[in-house]
Amino acid sequence: MANGAAGAITKQQDPAPSLVHEVTPDAELLDTAAGTLRMLAEPTRLHLLWQLTSGPKSVTELTDAADVPRTVVSQHLAKLRLSGLVDTRKDGRHVIYSLHDGHLVRLIRETLNHADHQLTGEPFHD
Repeated sequence: MANGAAGAITKQQDPAPSLVHEVTPDAELLDTAAGTLRMLAEPTRLHLLWQLTSGPKSVTELTDAADVPRTVVSQHLAKLRLSGLVDTRKDGRHVIYSLHDGHLVRLIRETLNHADHQLTGEPFHD
């Protein structure tokens, strides 16, 4: 038994995940990152992803917000799911979509904030 205690096992806690990971990009990492950016490069998909930055949503909620046909939303959501950018769960007869992780939430928000600066002329900042 760990630490000599009968029946007690000591488990080290995992450190909290960090927001920034220092990496040296290799070909595989660059290709994976480019794939993510390709998924964000389509306006309807970016709009769907932006909708998900505020929390999980159903296909109906996403369709209403995107103002495009449900079939179009479903096709884009399927691509996003296959690419690993969104997760799904069932809630009765509904499928609920959510963003896979916080990095993606921040990437989408920063991308749209950057575009807003470009369009409005607001000075860029760190």
